[in-house]
Amino acid sequence: MFKILLIEDDATLFNEIKERLTQWSYDVYGVSDFGRVIQEFASIQPDLVIIDIQLPKFDGFHWCRMIRSHSNVPILFLSSRDHPTDMVMSMQLGADGFIQKPFHFDVLIAKVQAILRRVYDYGTELTDIKNWNGAAVDFTKNTVSNEKGTVELTKNEMFILKLLIEKKNTIVSRTELINSLWDDERFVSDNTLTVNVNRLRKSLEKIGLGQWIETKVGQGYMAKEVTLP
Repeated sequence: MFKILLIEDDATLFNEIKERLTQWSYDVYGVSDFGRVIQEFASIQPDLVIIDIQLPKFDGFHWCRMIRSHSNVPILFLSSRDHPTDMVMSMQLGADGFIQKPFHFDVLIAKVQAILRRVYDYGTELTDIKNWNGAAVDFTKNTVSNEKGTVELTKNEMFILKLLIEKKNTIVSRTELINSLWDDERFVSDNTLTVNVNRLRKSLEKIGLGQWIETKVGQGYMAKEVTLP
């Protein structure tokens, strides 16, 4: 059973969210002191954090930074503010999702399920090392190695590479990549995907593999795989 830490100072909303999540068999915890969020986080050790941006004492961004200094646990932001910069900031801090208030509870549940499925399936099913064009792709360590060296990828870069390798020699659309990474394309710009793919290709170029990630203009991307002798 997954444990969820819900950091929300609106008692009514907190209870409503907790009730809905509990119906789906999640264990939901709150915080008793909004000045000691990191201590309560450490005590609970949740599988997912849902955090409001506007909180007493310190905002959600502050606590996200603190949590990220200790853990890579998935974080989902809630916000009642209509500022595009909030969404950008949440992504820059490594959040896994962003939901604008007011929201439908079915949307929240779907988002929570998608994040948990993506993060924890990603970490459990990919225990083997994949051989791709003569390189060892280690999904557990986020590294790609061959005789020219080893490069370490970010979580997003590795996730993109995984999706492309799974459908090697086939075009994967930009929409599919965006939905797989962030579950809902409204929460990420098209340019963000371009930046991530370019970073992935640049990292792979260090060990001579950048050429195997091809851009198909107007369609998407493809990881080519050749049969090596």
